[in-house]
Amino acid sequence: MPHRIALATTDRLTLYQHFGQAKEFHIVDLGDKDYSFVEVRTVEPPCDGGQHNENAFDAVLEILHDCEAVVVGKIGAGAAEYLIRRNMRVFDAPGVVENVLKAMIEQRLLDKKSDEPPAE
Repeated sequence: MPHRIALATTDRLTLYQHFGQAKEFHIVDLGDKDYSFVEVRTVEPPCDGGQHNENAFDAVLEILHDCEAVVVGKIGAGAAEYLIRRNMRVFDAPGVVENVLKAMIEQRLLDKKSDEPPAE
């Protein structure tokens, strides 16, 4: 069964977006051997000048309701903690989207419990 994840990117090539400033998420289904693009979802960025708004976080989570993880270029500790407490897995993985997704598949990161360390 594929894992649905949300990528904070605007070009589907690089992960550089900060979670709190992301205006869109590219939704991907990650399988055992490959991945497929599903759609783009637009959100209202949940951070305003460094200020966190939990209602805005909840609005983003509602839009990403069927995703089990977000993959971002950067995320603050407070935002990450908030998402994790609401059962959203968080991956701070700046870089090339294809490389990050391949590594997630190869390491089977989404098949592991969130408290298991990644394979080295």
